[in-house]
Amino acid sequence: MSLMEAIYAHLPVPAQHLACSLEGYRVQRRRYGPEYDAILAEYKMRHALSDSEFAAVRDARLAAFVRHAATTTLYYRQLFSELGLVPEDIRGLNDLSALPVLSRASVQENVEAFVSDAVPAEQRLTQHTSGTTGAGLVFPTTRKAEREQWAVWWRYRQHHGITPGTWCGYFGGRSVVQPSRSQPPFWRINAAGRQVMFSAYHMAPDNLDSYIDGIRQRKLTWLHGYPSMLSLIAARVLETDARFEMPIRHVTIGAENLTAQQTRLMQSAFGVKPLQHYGMCEAAANISECKNGCLHVDEDFAAVEFLPQADGTSQIVGTNFTNPAFPLLRYDVGDLAVPVDGSCDCGLPGRTVERIDGRSEDYLVLANGARVGRLDHILKDMVNIRASQFVQEQAGVAALRIVRGNHYGPEDETLLARELASRLGTGIDIRLEYLDELPRTKSGKIRFVVSSVS
Repeated sequence: MSLMEAIYAHLPVPAQHLACSLEGYRVQRRRYGPEYDAILAEYKMRHALSDSEFAAVRDARLAAFVRHAATTTLYYRQLFSELGLVPEDIRGLNDLSALPVLSRASVQENVEAFVSDAVPAEQRLTQHTSGTTGAGLVFPTTRKAEREQWAVWWRYRQHHGITPGTWCGYFGGRSVVQPSRSQPPFWRINAAGRQVMFSAYHMAPDNLDSYIDGIRQRKLTWLHGYPSMLSLIAARVLETDARFEMPIRHVTIGAENLTAQQTRLMQSAFGVKPLQHYGMCEAAANISECKNGCLHVDEDFAAVEFLPQADGTSQIVGTNFTNPAFPLLRYDVGDLAVPVDGSCDCGLPGRTVERIDGRSEDYLVLANGARVGRLDHILKDMVNIRASQFVQEQAGVAALRIVRGNHYGPEDETLLARELASRLGTGIDIRLEYLDELPRTKSGKIRFVVSSVS
């Protein structure tokens, strides 16, 4: 826990609302700066292109980005030399197979070699991610790259009628309410970002009604967040027959795979079908749902490849051509998808995907019965962990399996213990287990949470 987090933890609730709003103001300025409107307008204009024109935009951006990567980063200068390639050999998506697939572990162990010397240090921003395998990665990005990412996300939202300025009930993994708190409100308000930020760590059965009251009292029409959290709220809405009192018009999900059961729960409880979006901080792939319920690859944002697997799924591999500070060519994002031949009749361009088989996770169950879904925030700064996995067989007790990176040491274990205590409190006993590798599913995935608790 940082000093600022420690101070925040001791503030009264009104002061925490103010602190969240001040941080929200900083984030809003960073994401939606002067060039954002022009970027969003350009992205929206490209939605009117044909499939071939959309692909041509992708290939032009990709070719220019490959030249940038091969001439301004140590890793790609060496790689192109070893392979006997020149940047001009990569003219589009189909040429990328000349390069090897890049693993997350390779990037983690050699971060500096991927940093472009063409982007001055004063122009770089720091980005954090933990990803599907729970392995931390800290890397640079730029203001324009971050604004492009938010522009493509808002293109998708506006396509479905969600307008900027709409108040949103946010159900994510941020620790905005202290684990020791036992009384509502279990949310904090970010006025600058128009968000009511609900806690992921207080969703015990006895508390769920207060979450529902918060949604109704604030008259929230848009809910966004992890489906593992939103489906808990939906189930309670149905149990209490409160569905006719819910003001919801939009439900959007992210960071986890959306299951059919979760979709049915949310549609029954909120009266609207949850909308899917797939993306990641590394900006190596982006896939958005259209009004027909079809998942479209945002070809103008990243170069996405689907590498067929034996079980009928495809490995998602992406090239992040919007982030010049940290080029990643053919980056294995760690997820699987099922692509579809043919186009959607909605009129939007881009290849289509039937489903994404990634980030489908169980819950951890605390001693008080509260269930905690996505836990990646605990590990987002743990750059010396190669992979991790929670395993639980009884409520209130779990193991955290860890594959250590080359630089993992006692200080990492201390930091990890602090993060676990900060976000989960005393509601669960976590023991650490160190392994050389984690078990995988038949489809090759490493599940972040494996639970046999009912």
